Amino acid sequence: MPVKSKNAVCLDPVFKRDAKVLILGSMPGGESLRMKQYYAHPRNHFWNFMEQIAGIDSKLSYTRRITLVKSRQIALWDVMQTCVREGSLDSQIRNVIPNDIESFTEQLPGLRKIILNGRAAETEYRKHFGSHLSVPAVYLPSTSPANAGLSYRKKISSWQAVFKEFTFSV
Repeated sequence: MPVKSKNAVCLDPVFKRDAKVLILGSMPGGESLRMKQYYAHPRNHFWNFMEQIAGIDSKLSYTRRITLVKSRQIALWDVMQTCVREGSLDSQIRNVIPNDIESFTEQLPGLRKIILNGRAAETEYRKHFGSHLSVPAVYLPSTSPANAGLSYRKKISSWQAVFKEFTFSV
């Protein structure tokens, strides 16, 4: 039986005005939308990466992890405000309406870097925002379990290399 297409609507952004890093995904997967939590799929590497990079224990409650993300001056959001998607795969996304990232970044005066978590986030970001923003945007391999083309070690190394310029008080 074919999977039905569904309208997906992103989660609210997670941020404090002092954020230095904005991590943009494409659109949360089905599990994340159902739970109303960023990176909720148990096999997504995002929270493991945050543990290794910013000292945020991946076993803490979601509420506590979000508090710590904000305290580390990291913001989370998605490039897409809405889209139509079959299942949770980015390859099945169409009819994208982007978030107003330009206005959002104006609320973050100390923002130094935008991280694009995966190719779909990068593609949609470049398509809708190109080089409009003065903050550099950097692609990083997706933390999604669907991104099996790279090993965990290669992915985390890429993420650590980009985050090395930031100091997180743990």
